[in-house]
Amino acid sequence: MAIEDRNIVLHVNDVHKTFGGLHALADIDLAVEEGKTHAIIGPNGAGKSTLLNVIVGRLAPTKGAVVFDGDVLTGKKPYEINQMGVARVFQTPEIFPELSVLHNVMAPAFAKRDGAFKLNMWQLLRGEKDVQDEAEHILEDVGLIARRDDHAGSLSRGDKRRMELAMCLIQHPRLLLLDEPTAGMSRHDTNTTIELLQKIKQRGMTKVIIEHDMHVVFSLADKISVLAGGRIISEGAPDEVRNDPKVQVAYLGGAEE
Repeated sequence: MAIEDRNIVLHVNDVHKTFGGLHALADIDLAVEEGKTHAIIGPNGAGKSTLLNVIVGRLAPTKGAVVFDGDVLTGKKPYEINQMGVARVFQTPEIFPELSVLHNVMAPAFAKRDGAFKLNMWQLLRGEKDVQDEAEHILEDVGLIARRDDHAGSLSRGDKRRMELAMCLIQHPRLLLLDEPTAGMSRHDTNTTIELLQKIKQRGMTKVIIEHDMHVVFSLADKISVLAGGRIISEGAPDEVRNDPKVQVAYLGGAEE
């Protein structure tokens, strides 16, 4: 599919991924509009996390390419893709457990600015008031300001995910990829995260969300793509997808999580 619309910030163009004889992804053609929230849903094993790993450069597609803002991401290293304005909240939080919560959030700001963590990062963490102020403001947004001085490793799984979201937000990404951002959270924390992501949307940030919780999906998504067996079987506005019989059979009512 040729994409000429200037509003398309991410285009996954005819992507296939095979592992031996297993076709994890096939004929994936995905167009994400700038400023929108695009959800990817489907049962376990559908290929959702594989697709995100292809987008961020952790996996190379067997065929096809990923294009971000007119630049081909395929073949670039994950840190290079991050430098281009793509950030990801992982299904399993990736944090610095021995650092404080505040320093975890400050560190990516320096990596984004300087290209890598420098040997004097610890001096930077202590010395830059502007970055610290922004990190504290973001921690307040995600509800973790009271834990700012705690070791990150002491946080609950849900709080680690919120902290990792803060670590992404301080980078001011143009595209935010969220792999099950509310997994492990209570309903109250899930609703707080939904409110935060709605606030981010108002600021114009583009998001791609993989999520099993349909309450989260239908609260946030402008458009939904449904994966099953490594292929997109349905795509459209939330109400269109909700009422698609193929989706009801494959995911919403006819398949186990």
